[in-house]
Amino acid sequence: MNADSRRPASRPDEGDPAHLVLDVRALPSFAFSHRSLMWWSTFGLMLIEGTVFAIAVMMYFYLRTRAPSWPMAADAPGLFWGTLNSVVLLASLLPNQLAKRAAERGDRARAALWLSVCLVASVAFLVIRGFEFASLNVSWYTNAYGSVVWLLLGLHTTHLITDTVDTAVLAVLLFTGPFEGKRLVDVSENALYWYFVVLSWLPIYGVIYWAARL
Repeated sequence: MNADSRRPASRPDEGDPAHLVLDVRALPSFAFSHRSLMWWSTFGLMLIEGTVFAIAVMMYFYLRTRAPSWPMAADAPGLFWGTLNSVVLLASLLPNQLAKRAAERGDRARAALWLSVCLVASVAFLVIRGFEFASLNVSWYTNAYGSVVWLLLGLHTTHLITDTVDTAVLAVLLFTGPFEGKRLVDVSENALYWYFVVLSWLPIYGVIYWAARL
């Protein structure tokens, strides 16, 4: 028996690079929730911005401890416009959730519809926010109280404006295109950020409108 006959037979695919290749063409190109990189990016953004809100609230109560009276040389803000805006924001949670569900089902038409409703709510909130600023009964430059109240309201307004612009762009893309499946992921993450905008407003509302009355 020669040496070649004693050598073990090699496998048919040994040395063939083709057996090392994995065909991923059937896998989806995007995912929702924590499986998406966008989800983690949005979550990190909310942590950073939530920290900024918390620092601003801490500033409010720190300044309050240093002032002989609070509010300083001003009446407490009027309740009507801030409360109305809170109702509008809470009501917007329903179409926001419906847009999120439609996007995750791959229903482009319904996602576009409910996203449009969210956009209307955002614009309405911004209009009412203008009346809120007018009912604060103090200017940002009057004293420390006025500065921190305007800071709190201004920070939240900035976040609301950016989310309104994002919602408008997504709605246009869903209605007119160009459309890609990953745009539905954007709708889902936009809904997640809207939850942050709404829920972060509730403690800010309490600080601005009720802490001054306690």
